[in-house]
This record gives sequence, C-alpha cells and structure tokens, in this order.
Amino acid sequence: MKFRLLAFALMLPALPLLAGDWAVHRGNATQTGVSDEKLPEKLALRWEYKTRNSVESAAVIADGIVYAASSDKHLYAIDLKTGTLKWKTPGEGPEFCFGTVVFDLMTERLRPNAFFSIFTASPGVNGNRLYVGDADGKFFCIDRATGNVLWAFDDDEQTGQISAAPNFDGDNILIPTQNSVLYCLNKNGKKLWDFRIEGPIYGGVAVADGKTYLAGCDSLMHAIDIKTGKELGSVDLKGQSGSAAAVFGDFLYVGTMSNQVLAVNLKRMRIEWEFEAPKRKQSFYGSAAVDDELVVIGSRDSKVWAIDRKSGKRHWDYLTDNKVDGSAVIVGDRVFIGSYDKRFYVFDRKGKKVDEFELDGAIMGSPAVADGCVVIGTDKGTVYCFGAKR
Repeated sequence: MKFRLLAFALMLPALPLLAGDWAVHRGNATQTGVSDEKLPEKLALRWEYKTRNSVESAAVIADGIVYAASSDKHLYAIDLKTGTLKWKTPGEGPEFCFGTVVFDLMTERLRPNAFFSIFTASPGVNGNRLYVGDADGKFFCIDRATGNVLWAFDDDEQTGQISAAPNFDGDNILIPTQNSVLYCLNKNGKKLWDFRIEGPIYGGVAVADGKTYLAGCDSLMHAIDIKTGKELGSVDLKGQSGSAAAVFGDFLYVGTMSNQVLAVNLKRMRIEWEFEAPKRKQSFYGSAAVDDELVVIGSRDSKVWAIDRKSGKRHWDYLTDNKVDGSAVIVGDRVFIGSYDKRFYVFDRKGKKVDEFELDGAIMGSPAVADGCVVIGTDKGTVYCFGAKR
C-alpha cells in the first residue's frame, strides 16, 4: 500500500484552546456530546453565514473561531462573535492559487495548496492545527490561524470517502475511513499503525484511558490499544453501526442500524442493556449524548429518544416531522438537536419542547457549543449561530 505525504508550511506558535471550546466532534474525546457551557435561558439568532453548498457535519469551535466544512470544497473559519469570515481554504476554481506553497515529497517539486474534494466530515482542532478528511479519502492538516495546508495524508488505494471526524490522543490523530481502516498518525502525518475491520467505518471513534473504541459496519465494537494499534477485545453489537460510540465511565453507548441502542460494559466486555424503538423500526445513525442520567439519540423513525442511562428504559420521546440523523447535545437542563424537518429543537430534561427554530434546510449534523453560543449548519449551506439576544 502506498502513502503520499504532502508537506510543509512554516510552523507557527500554538494557539490556545480554551476550557469551554468545542474542539472535536461531540465536544470531547469520549464523544459524549455534553457541555457545561452557560447558555442564555432564551436563545436568539445572532448571525448566519452562507456557504455555497451543504453543511452536513458538525462545526467545531476553538479560541472564538467556528470551523465549518462544506460540500462546496471549502473549510470556513468564522468569528464566533460577529459571524464574519476570517479565512476559507482554497479549492478547485478561481481561488485555487491562493494560500501557501507546499513541497511534494514524491515528485520533489513545489506545488500550490492541495486540491480539496467535498467535505462531509466534521473537522477537529488539536493545538494550532485543524484536521479534516474529504470525499476522495485525503486527510488534511491545516494551520488554523491562516487556512494553509501543512500536510496531507493520502492512501493511494483509498476507494471510500472519509465521513467521520478525527479524534486525538495527545499529538496523535485517529482517522476512521470508509475503506474499513482506522489510521493512527503522528502530528507530522506519519502513519503509526492501522486497524482493519470487515466493513466501512462511517462514524468517529471514542478515546478514553489509553484506548480507542470503534463501532463499524462489521457489527462489532472494537477496543484498541492506542499505543500499539492492537485489539484488546470486541463485543458483538448484533447490527452495523454508522455513528460514534460514547464512553461514560465504564460503559459505552451506541446506536445501530438494527433499531437498537446498546450499553456495553467495558470492564466485562458485554452488553449490559438493549433498547429497541417500538413500532416504526428504523436505524439510529446519530451519536448518543450521554450524561449521568440520560442517553439521548435521534432515529430515522423521526423521533428523538431519551433513555434512562442505568436501566435502558424509555425516559421520553418526541416525534419530529422527518428523520433525525444528527446527534443531540446536552447542556445543563436542556437538550439540543436538529431534524431533516428543518427545525432546530430545544427540550428540557423531561422531554418538554421549550423552543424550536425553523431554518432554511434539513439539519444533518450536530450542534457545537462554546462561549454562550450554539452553532449548527443545514443542507442549504447556512451556518447558524444562536446565543443571547443582541
């Protein structure tokens, strides 16, 4: 298997990550989708920013900047307070020539910034760098202050896109791909190991206690040692998974395409409980938001389900007007989630709808929360920011 590494722009000082940042998909390495951010009692639209194509994935927020990926082949850096553009990456078209020049180690020639394909994966921030994969299977490391490409990792045998967000263990980067491989790279883009399963990997991986947890289309949950890439154990999920699993304490929570949400005991490596949505049996494609009390997850049966974390019993559910593929976020006593029905919903912990916002298109991704604001995108390419009324 051949790998191509495109390098390097000038190395800049690390930018700070604030305690309240939402630097990775689901907000933290364990992928629980929970924030302790203080939000206003009543949300109001603060700004909206229009890209040229769909925003299918969750944005991330670091140091007061929103980083959003669009299917228009651009990554956008948007000021969280004002909604003004800081930069966007170049791509095919008239803006291709802008940005840094990189050195291709394979051809030993200088070349302009690497071409980008469509972005459907969420980016991730680690230190002064932004990481994201594209629909052609390339994975990019980008300077988050400037938008310049530092390096790109490209598996020449890659046939499937990267639709999952990266996760991090220190400086090392974990990249799930649809060609059935989980890669671990160091900060310079060198492959440390890869782990292969029998089927595509659509969702991200959780990181906890020196291990990474992968649920994919082989219907297994794999526990992998991050240092070595060796499997430590697996659990049969009884169905394929297309989302990131969440780790809370000694348990892992994940939805499957077989209409189930499962709690896996990581000490005993066995399923502790199974929840199955009744009547309209559909897949769970979103990731679960998990705190001490609730597991909240959307389904293609058009419902948002809240499950008791300890017992696996239904706590409440809410029927939207279309499927719910995006993932929920829990902030204090409220739950935030979007639906394909174009509505962004706010619930209290008992399932009462306390607010909703009708946006310009279907909501396919998840909210990001930081600095008193909630950010979400639509399939019409609009990034919305909600917070305190100006």
